[in-house]
Amino acid sequence: MPEQALCGNQLVRILEQLARTRGLPKAIRTDNGKEFCGRAMLNWAHARGVQLFLIELGKPNQNAHIESFNGRFRDECLNEHWFTSLAHARVIVEAWRREYNEERPKRSLGGLTPTAYAQRLMQKQLN
Repeated sequence: MPEQALCGNQLVRILEQLARTRGLPKAIRTDNGKEFCGRAMLNWAHARGVQLFLIELGKPNQNAHIESFNGRFRDECLNEHWFTSLAHARVIVEAWRREYNEERPKRSLGGLTPTAYAQRLMQKQLN
């Protein structure tokens, strides 16, 4: 199966979908991947007033929480399964995502799951 890389235009479509359901972020911090540094992403952010912050080259510790998540995702999900199709991969990844976000409390979130933490933040913003 060929690798499924994300291009800048695909990233922008995903960000648009997220913006419709969650609103626009004030800023996005990313590594220097080509999908984040390309014209599509830069134009999208500029048109919507979203600030972009890129970590310094060779400094993944500036995005340590993302690097930690990526390692956990790779170790617990991607390396544990042999995907027979893209559809199969989507099912497995979605199951892992739900467990990670809805069933696993995080110390860094005060013992809440990411879903519960997000709900609490949204409730505070409404009040």
